[in-house]
Amino acid sequence: MTVLRVGNFSGFYGDRAAALREMLTGGEVDVLTGDYLAELTMLILARDRLKDPSAGYARTFLRQLEDCLGLARERGVKIVVNAGGLNPAGLAEATRELAGRLGIPAAVAHVEGDDLTARHPGALAAHAYLGGFGIAECLRAGADIVVTGRVTDAALVTGPAAAHFGWRPGEYDRLAGAVVAGHVLECGTQATGGNYAFFREGDVRRPGFPLAEIHADGSSVVTKHPGTGGLVDVGTVTAQLLYETGGGRYAGPDVTARLDTARLSQDGPDRVRIEGVRGEAPPPTLKAGLNRLGGFRNEVAFVLTGLDIEAKADLVREQLTDALAKSPPAEVRWELVRTDRADAGTEETASALLRLVVRDPDERVVGRALSGAAVELALASYPGFHVLSPPEKGTPYGVFEDVAVAHGAVDHTAVLPDGRRVPVPPPRETRPLSDVPPPPLPPPLPAGPTRRAPLGLVAGARSGDKGGNANVGVWARTEDAWRWLAHELTAERFQQLIPESRDLPVTRHVLPNLRAVNFVVEGILGAGVAARHRFDPQAKALGEWLRSRHLDIPETLL
Repeated sequence: MTVLRVGNFSGFYGDRAAALREMLTGGEVDVLTGDYLAELTMLILARDRLKDPSAGYARTFLRQLEDCLGLARERGVKIVVNAGGLNPAGLAEATRELAGRLGIPAAVAHVEGDDLTARHPGALAAHAYLGGFGIAECLRAGADIVVTGRVTDAALVTGPAAAHFGWRPGEYDRLAGAVVAGHVLECGTQATGGNYAFFREGDVRRPGFPLAEIHADGSSVVTKHPGTGGLVDVGTVTAQLLYETGGGRYAGPDVTARLDTARLSQDGPDRVRIEGVRGEAPPPTLKAGLNRLGGFRNEVAFVLTGLDIEAKADLVREQLTDALAKSPPAEVRWELVRTDRADAGTEETASALLRLVVRDPDERVVGRALSGAAVELALASYPGFHVLSPPEKGTPYGVFEDVAVAHGAVDHTAVLPDGRRVPVPPPRETRPLSDVPPPPLPPPLPAGPTRRAPLGLVAGARSGDKGGNANVGVWARTEDAWRWLAHELTAERFQQLIPESRDLPVTRHVLPNLRAVNFVVEGILGAGVAARHRFDPQAKALGEWLRSRHLDIPETLL
């Protein structure tokens, strides 16, 4: 087989339950991958395992498999998932039990060695991001289903590709090409029109899930099954390539993929070819994610209606500050959200929200003390006093931290279908990660008349989170728009357009092959998504906010 067809049926824990069946019945596919893990998911699974030591994996995978295992085996489709979470051995055993109960022979293997929790006291979960060669060992040994814990999202694709084509460590260009394909697939329908800046250009009511036709040289074609919804074009693939990445070097445990070398081209309807990707030796350390309990938080949203919004907000702030003065929370954040309109036709559109978020190591400080103080204002504060919902007791929140660990610090192990344990050695060669030298910018557009208009009329964007940092990728769809964007959207201009970033480090990376700039905003998400530091804790809509900001845009582009 000269082409390996790898599809995706899950981009997160809770994705479309029917997707596995859709991918098995919708067209030709050789391997199906499911990505269930995110930084927040690891914390959720850690809390599950505290209650039940046999838990710690994504149980929804078993429900999907119960419906589709027979179909997968009938069609000879391999399944590779990271649904094992904190307990890949437990999920592998549960999968064997399911296959036995259904009377369907299935060889099940798993990958372990990512769990570093015992080495990090105080962490609920600490896991290294492993590469794809453990998965490859399992598939070479005849596994029909491979379950992993924390591996890189792209490893779900590089592992099957390495097994199929016989790639070995050190074949960096081939591995890098598979990493790029894996990164496009990992978030499921985000590659086929989901969450797409230009969603109005296609029918994205129910996008089909993506697949990649991977070739022996590492090049690929991203597509989807015939007749499924959504769209696959250079824009949808560009958006996903920029998602939660940074500069030209995209580091992983097996290879550092040079995103700045990727070339995209339309290869027909709903087909995008990715080629030219170069790879380098991986960095000398692995990334590990640590999740720990950060403390307790509580939140109250006061509704302010009609006139004197600012004065009403000032009053309730003063009242609660006085009430909490004896034992003030360690962190207090007020945010007035002006959703109100003058002379509004409905009460809701006449109202603004005043959000109070408090955090403290002591649950009592943000629990009953805050709830009681807020409730006591019901008849003693601003006119029209009410809240969106009654304040509750303090709830725990998590803190995410990524750290670097040596490759040799993990016991990367493939546990084969027959129970044999095969150690996966660390890479023989490593290369310290460094920034790609800034590429030359295209020539600027000639001077001409401009019009004040939203950035989103000429550029797409996609944003997301990496720990406490946000990533915002912005791309142009025409060469002239790229010439303007490359010179106009500097890091300084970004900070002007996004006021929250003005006091934070903002780094711009230029990716000419993608006609894109990628911004990393350090610290804007505080201690990560589980800490819920801001209104949009994962920065999912930060790119859309940026697109809505107005600039002086050349009229020739509008």
